[in-house]
Amino acid sequence: MELIFRQTQLYKFLSYCNKINLEKTILDCGAGGNCPPLALFQQYGYKTYGIELNDLQIEKAQNFCKEHNVEINISKGDMRELPFKDKSISYIYSYNTIFHMKKKDISKAVKEIRRVLKPRGICFINFLSIYDDDYGQGEKVGEGEFLQSEGDNKVIHTYYDVEEAEKHFKDMKILFKENRILERIFEGEKIKQGYIDYIVQKNN
Repeated sequence: MELIFRQTQLYKFLSYCNKINLEKTILDCGAGGNCPPLALFQQYGYKTYGIELNDLQIEKAQNFCKEHNVEINISKGDMRELPFKDKSISYIYSYNTIFHMKKKDISKAVKEIRRVLKPRGICFINFLSIYDDDYGQGEKVGEGEFLQSEGDNKVIHTYYDVEEAEKHFKDMKILFKENRILERIFEGEKIKQGYIDYIVQKNN
């Protein structure tokens, strides 16, 4: 049975990956959860790797793998110090994850992603935008950085202006960019969510 994933942006990234003639290896930075999208790429013949800091999220992903009889190779790790050799992975993504760090750490993570990417390899990264309803909420801990509640925990949320994140990709080619603003009803209230999506390619 083919698995269907709710993260529609990753289907777009998959489409870009399929058009590039590189070894089908892919890394998810922030790979845990009860519906890990690495399984989508495995369905299309990719050799998958994932890193995740949170033990509970790793456990959820492992339970998913047991239930669906798949192996997607997730281990504990930090995207600021990727445990992979230079130029070793063709495709890398960080979906709804990288913005849970301060900007200085995001910069480290993007540099690590660039280091590990093969020449002509591509990555997909999305950021929170300042047009999100939650921008400015919670305790300010830095410019565009706020400590906000997620369930019982306080979690960093970092927000970018529309052009701000491009400093991370100044030596890469931007293949796709979208400033997404979503309005939806959540628990009876209308909310607005803002994201900036990038698909970028490493130079030769």
